[in-house]
Amino acid sequence: MSIFLSRFLTLCLLGSALAFAEEEHENEGGGIPPMTVEQRQAIGILTQIAGTQRMADEVIAPSEVTVNRYRSAEVTPRITAQIIHRHASMGQQVKKGQKLVTLSSVDMARAQGRLLMADREWRRVQKLGRQVVSEKRYVEAQVAHQQAYAKVLAFGMTGIQVKALLKQGDASKATGTFDLLSPQSGTVLSDDFVIGRVVEPGEVLMEISDESRLWVEARLAPEVAVGIEVNASARVSSDKRLWFSGKVVQIHRRIDETTRTLAVRIELDSRDGGLRPGQFVRSAIALAAGKPVVAVPKEAVLLLQGDYVVFKLEGDELYPVPVERGVTRGNWTEIKAGLAVGDEVVTQGAYLLKSLLLKSQIGDEH
Repeated sequence: MSIFLSRFLTLCLLGSALAFAEEEHENEGGGIPPMTVEQRQAIGILTQIAGTQRMADEVIAPSEVTVNRYRSAEVTPRITAQIIHRHASMGQQVKKGQKLVTLSSVDMARAQGRLLMADREWRRVQKLGRQVVSEKRYVEAQVAHQQAYAKVLAFGMTGIQVKALLKQGDASKATGTFDLLSPQSGTVLSDDFVIGRVVEPGEVLMEISDESRLWVEARLAPEVAVGIEVNASARVSSDKRLWFSGKVVQIHRRIDETTRTLAVRIELDSRDGGLRPGQFVRSAIALAAGKPVVAVPKEAVLLLQGDYVVFKLEGDELYPVPVERGVTRGNWTEIKAGLAVGDEVVTQGAYLLKSLLLKSQIGDEH
């Protein structure tokens, strides 16, 4: 029996059991039928122990998502060269040290040739030893080798690439080709070039960034930004429904001359996805620490016949409890009355329970 068929049969059996329990409960006076943990989980009802949250006062500000510059790097050539091969493309995940672009350069070919010649001479002098060659020749060969080695490194070859070239010891291998490697692990954000283009030193070929920690630049009036401190909690949303948690990591020192606002930089964990550099969002930044209050996930609070309620669990019994709401911050809603710390409430599937309850009440009326 396949796992899918097994799950289907399990749901059918639980559904039948739930329907039977509901029928028996209706005969006893209606309401939501008692359900075991397995039955609740099978129909998507999850519970959570009510606790406390710090519901700080907040300021809302327009913001823009940017890459984390401290976790980003630009891949650029150090000399004039021609692009002859691409090894990665935009959106691809790369590792530190991974080959990204192969270049060819006349200047690099000359430097490689000089290195091979200097290396050969240095090996010869070393083999002869100081007893045979003069001190001047020995030092000149050593310095020439060191300078030639440093030059190819300065032009963009890595130590491993240079060692491979010297190991071959073949002057015909001094073709001027070399590879640009990724300086860090991350995502290729841009690769605006084509094969065959001749690029100049410092021209950005690729941008690599670790997108797991993004920045959000919030723009605030200077008099408002004064009330914000580094490490203050913040949350960011593009649709006012799903919020990402973060914290203030920096407050700019200079006011923007055009907008006359001060930028507050928020760092957030973006591994869940949903936000992209360049996206406009809204940020809610805490102005004060706030005091601990009883709070539940906002999905747990429903409007039922004109009153706000949460569904409370005691044993196998689920029933609605009227509550007085306070402020909502992100995914949490303050409960001023009707609930205590330690009460177990439904945090997922509350709408299903509301439907069952309303169905039961309609049945009683008829």
